[in-house]
Order: sequence, then structure tokens, then C-alpha cells
Amino acid sequence: MRPDNSRYLIQAARNRHQAALSRARTAIKDLDRSRQPVTFRAVAAAAGVSRAWLYRQPALRAEIEQLRAQAPPASRPVPAAQRATDQSRQQRIEALLADNARLRAENTRLREHVATLLGDRRAAQISVSDMPPT
Repeated sequence: MRPDNSRYLIQAARNRHQAALSRARTAIKDLDRSRQPVTFRAVAAAAGVSRAWLYRQPALRAEIEQLRAQAPPASRPVPAAQRATDQSRQQRIEALLADNARLRAENTRLREHVATLLGDRRAAQISVSDMPPT
């Protein structure tokens, strides 16, 4: 008769469960600390677990739902590392102004070209209509 090794399987399953719980808790803390939205999808991706598993863990589910209810994602401030500096804003403004000036010049050039073409066309029509019939 073979020995009963099921206790090792049970212990391995418990260890995997505890490791998943630990990864999920760490993911929740990291997301909250970095001011990212704490959602089931984000926690599952960060912790390497499934969303279904998160929903089946009452303590984790309550913590995620509580953090989601505290602050909607739109009202959370942008982290300092992701904020634009005054210098980068000024560079963007200057680039936009240069593009705007270039587009205005191109627009003016195209309008003048269209006016010239229309004038040439009108001149050609007038010269054809002034010709005596043959």
C-alpha cells in the first residue's frame, strides 16, 4: 500500500494561497501609494492572480471596494513624476505656436494659388467667348 502524501499537497496549496494573498495585498498598497486607481483588474494584473479569485477573497474584496469608494479615479491628483514641468509646457506652447504660424502661412499660400488658378481659368473662358464664330 502506498503512503498517504495528501498532506503535502494540502500544505503546498495553502502556501500558494498565502503567497497569492501577500502579492495581492502588496499590489493594493502599491497602487494606492502611487495614486493609481485600485480596481480588481489592476490588482489582478499587478499580483498575477485572476479577478475571479480576488472576488472570492472577502477581505481583499472589501479592501478594494473601500479604496475604490474613497476617491473616484478622476479626482485623484496626477503623481509628481507624471506632471509636466514649466519648461516642458513652455516648449509645447512654442512648438504649437510654430505649427500654427506654419499652417497659417501655408493656408495663405494655398488661397493665393487658388485665386491665381481661378483668375487664369476666368481669363481663358473670357478669351474663348470673345473669339468670333468660325
